[in-house]
Amino acid sequence: MASTSDRSSRDSGGDVDDDDVTGYALGVMQEGGSWHIARLEDSALNSLDDAARQVRSLRTEGASFGLVDVDNEYFVILRPGPSGMRLMLSDATAALDYDLAADVLDELNVEVPDLSDEELEDTDPWGEGDMAILEDLGLPEGVLEIIVSETDLYADEQLQSVAERMGFADELDRHLPDS
Repeated sequence: MASTSDRSSRDSGGDVDDDDVTGYALGVMQEGGSWHIARLEDSALNSLDDAARQVRSLRTEGASFGLVDVDNEYFVILRPGPSGMRLMLSDATAALDYDLAADVLDELNVEVPDLSDEELEDTDPWGEGDMAILEDLGLPEGVLEIIVSETDLYADEQLQSVAERMGFADELDRHLPDS
């Protein structure tokens, strides 16, 4: 996510074409104290409904959640729960350019930020949603808030930090696109 001035993959005035979106979507599962990761279909990079469907379909005895990194600009954590899908978006300003981020804000009943290009350049990104989404799995809300606020890190680096703190960094490395 670096700083807003480093966002080279964004257009200066509109949405990023879904065909141009890169990144990865992973399902993370905990079974018997071990972490396992499964690659999700790339359609999860563009569709909240599809990402949620794929995460709900993960079969595990333990906890499961999804990690979606879009263009290394922002990430989404999705976690099925008894009261519905819990969501966390690392950068609310991404909703200005990315449909998936806008859909997450819509699901969270949060307005898409109304920022001009100039205002966006001077605005630090901020997270929205359930910052306690992984607290019961060992990642305290405050720690996730700190990771999300690290604007000098890209989304993949932030997710690596999440994985290191939760104990599945090696498994994550094995499932990244360039690994």
